[in-house]
Amino acid sequence: MLKKLLLPVLVLLSALGSLTLPGCKPRDEELQTSGALEFSADTVKFDTVFTTLRTVTKRLWVYNRNPKGVNVDLVALDQPAASPYTLIINGDLKQTASNLFIRGEDSLLILVRAKLPDNGQNGAAKGYVLEEKLNFRTNGQDQRVLLRSFGQNIYLYDNVQFTRNVVWDKDRPHVLYNTVLVPAGITLTIKPGTRIYAHAGARLLVDGTLVVNSPADYNPGTGATDTVKAGNTNIVRFAGDRSGEAQYATAPGQWQGIWLRSTSRNNLIRYAVIQNAAFGVLLLNQLDAQPRPDVTIQNSVVRYVSGASTTFAGVASSLGLPGAAVLSLGGKATVENTLFSDCYELAVLGYGGDYAFNYCTIANYAATGAVRSTPSLYFTNVSSADTAKRSALTVKLYNSVVWGAIDDELVLANYKEYQNGPVDIRNTLLRTKLYSATTDVATKPGLAKASLNNVVNTDPKFVRIYATTRNDYHLGPNSPGLSRGAQQILPFLDRDLLNVQRPSARPDLGAYQTTK
Repeated sequence: MLKKLLLPVLVLLSALGSLTLPGCKPRDEELQTSGALEFSADTVKFDTVFTTLRTVTKRLWVYNRNPKGVNVDLVALDQPAASPYTLIINGDLKQTASNLFIRGEDSLLILVRAKLPDNGQNGAAKGYVLEEKLNFRTNGQDQRVLLRSFGQNIYLYDNVQFTRNVVWDKDRPHVLYNTVLVPAGITLTIKPGTRIYAHAGARLLVDGTLVVNSPADYNPGTGATDTVKAGNTNIVRFAGDRSGEAQYATAPGQWQGIWLRSTSRNNLIRYAVIQNAAFGVLLLNQLDAQPRPDVTIQNSVVRYVSGASTTFAGVASSLGLPGAAVLSLGGKATVENTLFSDCYELAVLGYGGDYAFNYCTIANYAATGAVRSTPSLYFTNVSSADTAKRSALTVKLYNSVVWGAIDDELVLANYKEYQNGPVDIRNTLLRTKLYSATTDVATKPGLAKASLNNVVNTDPKFVRIYATTRNDYHLGPNSPGLSRGAQQILPFLDRDLLNVQRPSARPDLGAYQTTK
């Protein structure tokens, strides 16, 4: 009987005793003196690194595929003290490490960043490659991972206020951090082919004058072959500074955009692409103050725009405003031969002000899976700051295409207060249920009225939408917007967005003239 009672106790004591015996570690903690490491990549690559600025962080996983643990004798850069690369090894900021134990079937994380020096070279094509090896020694074996960066020298503007007229040229990209201010009386001129990249939350704030691709600097010829094809090196490009990465290429809201405040006059933007912003162009004016801040936009593209709070900038929400390709508080915008596309909110939002659009295409399709509830065009005479106040409003929309993913791509809010004359929409293809009647009423116009020559709620048949590559907003075969010459509204623009000749007798609607 006593033996039966003691047996469980003896078994328990035996088990406890075995835990204290030396040499009985779990297998993955035992050390082996042979075997090498494996890596998540043989090269850690940084594409188009702007010199003097720190890059994003890249991850390198170091794997021990062996069943037992290994001791990594050394992890070191070729030039630890002078390297442009910095490492975080197992959570510690250091350029070298020794005696790192990795359990069997386990891994080690190394975070890598780079900050490349300016090598003094100019020219858009004058990038350079900087490489360095990250060395590992384990069980007497040497292994290496290559760190490679493609550097691009830049002009950096961080909280800059200009004190004289400034010219930006294409010899290097221009990178904006925080606010870059053009004061009243100062002109910023941007030459053909210049590239401007904006960091998260940056803005170009203009109280003076902005001139992009002036006719004196760039004026395509008038020959049949003088078209502005994709990749044209004269286009001025504004984009987020991470737009070169695939996941950010079409992401909106990465910077705050171009702000034209109440003293800003005679702004001109030609042959430009503006993308990845909260606002493409924001005009800020005191209520009905004259003269208004003004901008003329010609032969340009504004796309991938949103001010939603989930974006990098988050600025539109902080102002109490949605994002838009052009957002105007009592400003003046003249837009010709321009494409507003793939905006995640509005293309144009006007609180009072003067607006004239001629031969424009507004094609608003957010990325697949995104939901947009705002119309492409929204105009009102109600002040954004005080709904009890009114601001004078004029809208002219001629020879254009307004289409997108929702049924009402145009809203004329509070129309009954400004119905007599200030809104003129003619010879335009547009998607609207609100204004699809053939007669006017007090609260809304009938834009299908025969005298206006509009094409209402008939698909423009764009060549390509919701594409895995870039959308194509040329009008496709059998589009109702083709050859609308008899109905065109003056002024006639004899060249389209790409400088293709428009036939005076049969021009197409929108920014693109079809050549087939």
